[in-house]
Amino acid sequence: MYKRSYITTPIFYPNARPHLGHAYTATIADILARYRRAVGDEVYFLTGVDENTEKVARAARAAGQETGAYLNTVVSSFKDLFSEKKLNISYDQFIRTSDEKVHWPGAQALWRKLVEAGDIYPSSYEGLYCVGHEAFVTEKNLVGGKCPDHNEAPQHLKETNYFFRLSKYTKEIKKRIECAELQIIPEERKNEIIALLERGLEDVSFSRPSDKVSVGIPVPDDSTQKMYVWCDALTNYISALGYGRDDELFRKFWPADLHIIGKDILRFHAGIWPGMLLSAGLPLPKKILVHGFITSGGKKMSKTLGNVIDPDTLIEEYGGEAVRYFLARHISPFEDGDITLTRFKETYNADLANGLGNLVARILQMSSQCFEHPVDLSEKRKPFSVSQYIEKFELNNALIAIWSDMSVLNDFIQENKPFDVIKTDKKKAQLQISYLVKELFRIAEILELFMPETSKKIKEAIQQNKKPENLFPRK
Repeated sequence: MYKRSYITTPIFYPNARPHLGHAYTATIADILARYRRAVGDEVYFLTGVDENTEKVARAARAAGQETGAYLNTVVSSFKDLFSEKKLNISYDQFIRTSDEKVHWPGAQALWRKLVEAGDIYPSSYEGLYCVGHEAFVTEKNLVGGKCPDHNEAPQHLKETNYFFRLSKYTKEIKKRIECAELQIIPEERKNEIIALLERGLEDVSFSRPSDKVSVGIPVPDDSTQKMYVWCDALTNYISALGYGRDDELFRKFWPADLHIIGKDILRFHAGIWPGMLLSAGLPLPKKILVHGFITSGGKKMSKTLGNVIDPDTLIEEYGGEAVRYFLARHISPFEDGDITLTRFKETYNADLANGLGNLVARILQMSSQCFEHPVDLSEKRKPFSVSQYIEKFELNNALIAIWSDMSVLNDFIQENKPFDVIKTDKKKAQLQISYLVKELFRIAEILELFMPETSKKIKEAIQQNKKPENLFPRK
């Protein structure tokens, strides 16, 4: 049934070039957006970057560049990775939180709504602040006095900031999640946020003094303060739709059908964000899909360990389609997944070069020899055979099913040997090869969600009745 779908990635920190985690989130979001378009939905797909953070300003200073110039360079690397020539991410909008015309009006409009609700108040705070997390932390979060994620001691701050009365909404958020009005997927992450809500949410700092931060959106009616990262960053999901300036898209697509995030920002998206929306009287998003991390050799990627894998390096060697395939097929959406260069190469050769590429070559070689004209594809084909998996976000299982269908075709070729039958019974061989071509076309149509350029090449070759270029040369 036709409907509208609003799908978002988180906005990524552009304090360095994009890594495989960014590639993964964007790829699964793109697959789901393509699927929703394929079943007839009107889709709006949002991605972008979170620029109003001190970690970005620090990265710019370390690079010896002005913040704006540094951001433009790094943002270009994200857009390049997401471009058609690489990962082919079909987003409708790429939002930048430094955009004073697109983003700032919405963030300031939402702030005013929170003020009207009586949920913004000034208070003094003294404690520890981790620039890497853009968050206040406690001693129990530290290991040896340092943040375990960033290996850096937090700053000790004493400030007067504006706070958001998040504690007021703890029970209501818990109720909305438990009744599945706001679905958290998978169940493990739902249980995680429920446990946090049962302990109770605390009010959170929503601003910092303007003289202490070099970037950020001024707090409405108080130029001495700038919005703290979460009030600014989370608002991108509605500011991108015109909230606070021109709400045509907002009225059309909000609430979001799906936020796709990493597990490290679950608390912000399933705790702070719903609290902000409830305070402002706005509908909550419908679903939040929470994926795990990508490791290499069972360990977190780190320059120190020397196990960082650059997505651009993989794309240069194997192509963007192969990277999309590996991320969707071999990284589960619900838990951490592992990648090594050795495993990637083995998968590429087994699944793509010897698997898909070889099957396409065999079938189209037979077709071009058996038929003078392309096989008639006008008859109605079976619908998407992987919908049952994609609706449950099991993209890896969807690809397993597609490769299973490919195995059926390989078995058919081995058992029936149409390449031999054509020598003695051309009519029978034509029926067999016609079946193979039609099934291959159906597989190519489904593959458009996962590997759009590969799908296009296969379909064009079938429609022209010629063997395509070597889709996946063996490495």
